[in-house]
Amino acid sequence: MTSSDEGAEQPWNPQRQRSANERLLWERLRSGGAASRAQLARETGLSKPTVSSALAALEQAGLVREAGTHAPERGRTAVLYAPDPTAGYALGIDIGRSRLRVALADLDGTVVARCDVRNQARTANTMADLAVSTARGLVADSALDPRKVTHAVVGTPGVYDEDKRRVRYAQQLPGWGRPGLFDRIRDGLGLPVAVQNDANLAALGEYTYGVGADSRLFVYVMIGTGLGMGIVNEGRLFTGAHGGAGEIGFLPWEGRGEPDPEAHTADSMEDAVSAEAVVQAARAHGMTGPLTAKDVFDAARAGDPAAARAVEQEGERLAHTVAAVSAVLDPDLVVLGGGVGHNADLLLRTVRQTLRTLTPLRPKVAPSGLGEDAVLLGAVATALDAARDLAFEGR
Repeated sequence: MTSSDEGAEQPWNPQRQRSANERLLWERLRSGGAASRAQLARETGLSKPTVSSALAALEQAGLVREAGTHAPERGRTAVLYAPDPTAGYALGIDIGRSRLRVALADLDGTVVARCDVRNQARTANTMADLAVSTARGLVADSALDPRKVTHAVVGTPGVYDEDKRRVRYAQQLPGWGRPGLFDRIRDGLGLPVAVQNDANLAALGEYTYGVGADSRLFVYVMIGTGLGMGIVNEGRLFTGAHGGAGEIGFLPWEGRGEPDPEAHTADSMEDAVSAEAVVQAARAHGMTGPLTAKDVFDAARAGDPAAARAVEQEGERLAHTVAAVSAVLDPDLVVLGGGVGHNADLLLRTVRQTLRTLTPLRPKVAPSGLGEDAVLLGAVATALDAARDLAFEGR
């Protein structure tokens, strides 16, 4: 075969045309809801016999089912068709330092089963094995046909390097950067597994299921044990040239290089804004004893003045983060999430007030609508894209 032959278009054949018609109708039913054969013919431009033949093939393959009838004022009662959400399933997995969350969703995106467990793994291998055993147990307990579970997406801190098959910059999970861990998960599940940064998935989850749905360009700022950001532009995730877009935790903070330990300065924005920074600020203002960021926010709600000042300082620093993001990306919405971000009820007033003093660029700042489920639901939404393709291709 010559190079010109290789680049030539494939000849038309009836089988390819039938497949294209079936995909067109399936996508229309998925996006537009149940419809009759006559309605589908009008909307797609296909003939009624072609629509009937394609629907019969999709129904036989288990991708479409009857979904009731419609009785018009004139004419015959019409059968309505809709996608069968049980034609396939997808797994979303959120691996965090303290919790592991797994969800199983049908092709409509409905979560049919989920499981949350404490992440007590002491090594990277045991963490990978915990993800596998939890996911496999969830599928087994659901009583679904495991062969219909066709794709999984894992959310993790750090940036996944596809070429080297490893995660970079996941300082919160010791040993998690070792090559082969996600191959271990893939082999254990017996499924294709894609890996995404947790903040990116949270942004997609918030766009699909939460408060970001109507935004042209919005960012999700995840503040917890670390600091990260996901960027969604017109429905598409933006990750940059090497997957590092949104790694705002690496931005330098103004206290860099000051030697006085009593000054409580920070080398990076992550050091200044993450959960540990809240604890350090609370100690600097007089709180004592064992402390977590949650303790500080709870104390602030109870009226403790030292905790309240620490929370105010966190809000001021978050405003600097939002100002930096706004100058580069000009988003219409900034969503605050993560363990610290979920305390937006205490932070937003300070963030907004401080932002007015820093920059004329003031996007709307709002709390996450999904809370702790943002990463998990983003993983589900991402896995469903592949699961739908696999369900159609495997018909």
